[in-house]
Amino acid sequence: MPEPKAQELKETAGKDKLVAALKASFDFCNTAMPKVSDATLGDTIIEVWGGRKAPRAFALIALTNDWADHYSAAAMYLRLNGLLPPTAKK
Repeated sequence: MPEPKAQELKETAGKDKLVAALKASFDFCNTAMPKVSDATLGDTIIEVWGGRKAPRAFALIALTNDWADHYSAAAMYLRLNGLLPPTAKK
């Protein structure tokens, strides 16, 4: 599915604009992800790094790796500031 037009954000953008852009991103993912089917995981998608073509499965693996990277950075930030990440609480 085609990606939505990205909002132009500046470093000085206010919280309301940042939150709106984040919500739009989640809305797009919540619409696109349920449409993924294992029948199309081998289909070639757009070019990736170095101009190479890759299967759709590559994009999904890269996506989950990216989510894990962002989560680990956020969890580390919380721990460095004396907070326990919500997923670490019992």
